[in-house]
Amino acid sequence: MSKFLEIFKQRGFFHQCTDEVALGELGNITAYIGFDCTADSLHVGSLMQIMVLRLLKQTGNKPIILLGGATTKVGDPSGKDESRPVITEAEIQRNKQGIKKVFDKFGLGDCLFVDNSEWLDNISYLEFLSKYGKLISVNNMIAKDSVKQRLERQAHLSFLEFNYMIFQAYDFVELNRKYNCNTQIGGSDQWGNITAGIELGRKLGSDKNLFGLTTPLITTSSGAKMGKTADGAIWLDAEKLSPYDYYQFWRNTEDADVIRFLKFFTELPIEKIAELEKLQGQEINEAKKILAYEATKLCHGEPAAEAAQDAAITAFEQGGTEGLPEVEIAETELPAFALFKEAGLAESGGEARRLIKGGGAKIDDAKVEDENQVIKLNDGMKLSSGKKKHIIVRLK
Repeated sequence: MSKFLEIFKQRGFFHQCTDEVALGELGNITAYIGFDCTADSLHVGSLMQIMVLRLLKQTGNKPIILLGGATTKVGDPSGKDESRPVITEAEIQRNKQGIKKVFDKFGLGDCLFVDNSEWLDNISYLEFLSKYGKLISVNNMIAKDSVKQRLERQAHLSFLEFNYMIFQAYDFVELNRKYNCNTQIGGSDQWGNITAGIELGRKLGSDKNLFGLTTPLITTSSGAKMGKTADGAIWLDAEKLSPYDYYQFWRNTEDADVIRFLKFFTELPIEKIAELEKLQGQEINEAKKILAYEATKLCHGEPAAEAAQDAAITAFEQGGTEGLPEVEIAETELPAFALFKEAGLAESGGEARRLIKGGGAKIDDAKVEDENQVIKLNDGMKLSSGKKKHIIVRLK
């Protein structure tokens, strides 16, 4: 078994492989992972794939990052109940640049980046159908989970989205032809799209072995989808989510998920994680702190991780405010509900009112009783939403 596949399985990344034995004996792997350009950054939902790309690089293999400049216009139906909103070409180009910055932060900026618009934008529909459409079975497409589940839910599936599988299959063929790419890696919901690419490659007479490898879809032990919370997406961009809030996301991991997430989202040695697995009760909090620090260090760098850790200790263990996130507010007086909305601790006035009525809103550790109370703002005052979200007000 190759070093890559050994560590891949050891850390729990393995879900399914088209031919595990042959892939393990292959030697050097040239593998790609695709990312559509639907936003100007990536969030934690893409983090496992980023960790896999890092592992490929660390074990001497060749990772290819495919940016879906073309397929972003189509929309992958896998695991979704509704169509993706249409994105303009200008938005796609802007999003591509933002996504590349994320990869650069994770030490992947020197990988080979390829955009599938390079081949998909310039091929006519009739040419594509005549060359490849005859090789793809609609019966097989309907049987794939990405399509089958959508139909079973009786959710709308446009003909545009139905074609996504064909385009992704063709991506694999092109990458194999241009760059000798032999492996496609993705989440388990991509299995049907991946195997369609292997089938298409074989029908086109590829003399190379093509492989598909998938990772598990990650949910928390309570069933929540990885990457998003009630407060929004957990972005991998400091401008969209502060390093402190990123640290706190990991610090608040459920007890049952800590060891699993240490394997997935840090590069701590397995032996060290095995030691942390022995912790019980309140001791598990120490493992959570290590998870938060290591995950933040990978994403934002060691200085930012140390600052976030120090701020958390100051806020939660010493009662101080140094290092907490800050927000600038121009007004000097605001109703309490408007203040919490303006500070970003609630997305709407209604949500802010509910926060206050539920007793979760505090100003300088004093509970706010009246949602309409006019608050005179002071520079440096601390606003709190529950026990774990705090922000410091700075007057403009």
